[in-house]
Amino acid sequence: MDTPSTPSAAVIEGFAITDEPVLLGGGRGGTWRAGGVILKPVDFAAETNWRADVLDVLPASEHFRIARSVRTVDGMWIADGWEASQVVDGATDVSRQDDVLRAGIEFHRAIASVPRPDFLDTRQDPWSTGDRVAWEEIPFRLAPAADPLTKPLSQTLRPVDLPSQAVHGDLPGNVLFAPGLPPAIIDWPVYWRPPTWALAIAVVDALCWYDATPGLAERWAHLPAWGQMLIRALIYRIATDEAASGPSCWTTSRLNAYQPAVDLAVTIADQ
Repeated sequence: MDTPSTPSAAVIEGFAITDEPVLLGGGRGGTWRAGGVILKPVDFAAETNWRADVLDVLPASEHFRIARSVRTVDGMWIADGWEASQVVDGATDVSRQDDVLRAGIEFHRAIASVPRPDFLDTRQDPWSTGDRVAWEEIPFRLAPAADPLTKPLSQTLRPVDLPSQAVHGDLPGNVLFAPGLPPAIIDWPVYWRPPTWALAIAVVDALCWYDATPGLAERWAHLPAWGQMLIRALIYRIATDEAASGPSCWTTSRLNAYQPAVDLAVTIADQ
């Protein structure tokens, strides 16, 4: 594993940090806390700036909290390749996936009128690749080792006609809970897709990695095109895995982690 980069003096000065940065666990290993500020390297500057602008003016809600971005002393959102956000109280709780979905619904309602960002056309990373594969914008061709997963998904995939908007594409580990407070939504990766797809990703992740039962998917089956959203959510995650790690990612344990969710999604989509 690469050694996490440390915030430089220019980052500390840029955000007027006075506390010693402390490396946090989780995520991709590059997030630091300094007092009331979270610091992390910028992956894609256009996305960081767009997201910060949106969150800066998003009205407060009784249904959710957000970690607003912090400006530099010069009024910018980035200092020496790093961004900053406010610390919000709370911790993840993977047993509360229904509450995660409810928070996601309210967040998506609040940002429903936000225009589509241009940076989505040029962002290149494994997650963007998986997104484009899931929505048939690029070919769905994965290693033969993934066939037990990809064949039933591709055979069940059907066209959908749902409106798209800005959505949060990674809810399960990025909703924090604190007693007496609304859930807090952090680390927003931006996509332009139907909100139900973002919720389906959360359900798929919970099924594969957080010991959720099939009842979670079944409780939300009233959502539009739910079966097809689950299918596309799985394609997204599976294609992202291979784009990030190559065909060698398809170990028996990883295939087994996905298989029950694939079988369930196909069953729901066929109903």
